[in-house]
Amino acid sequence: MDEALQVYEQVAHYFGLLADPTRLRILSCLCLEERPVHEVVEKIGLTQANISRHLNILYRAGVVERRREGSSVLYRVIDPNFVDICRTVSITVASRDLGEQMGLSGRKKR
Repeated sequence: MDEALQVYEQVAHYFGLLADPTRLRILSCLCLEERPVHEVVEKIGLTQANISRHLNILYRAGVVERRREGSSVLYRVIDPNFVDICRTVSITVASRDLGEQMGLSGRKKR
C-alpha cells in the first residue's frame, strides 16, 4: 500500500473516533481529570454498557488510559491532541452557529 494512502487511512480512523457525539462528550468529561466509569455515566446520562463500549474504543485507539482502583476502573485522556482538536472544533462550530443566529455570518443566504 502506498505510504501516503496509509497515512490517509490512519488520519481517517483518527477523525472517525471524533465522529461520534457520545465519544466527544466522554472526551469532554475526561479532558480535565481522570474519572471512574460511574462518574462518566452520571455526567453523560447514558447506560454504563454504552459508555463502556465507547471508552473501550477510545482505549484501544490509544486515546485514553485506564487503571483499576479497588472495584472502580478509572479513565483519563492520554492523547492531548484529541482534547485540543475537540475544543478547537467545538468553539469554531459554536461561534459560527452563534454568528449565524445573530446575522453576523459572512455567507450570503440564497
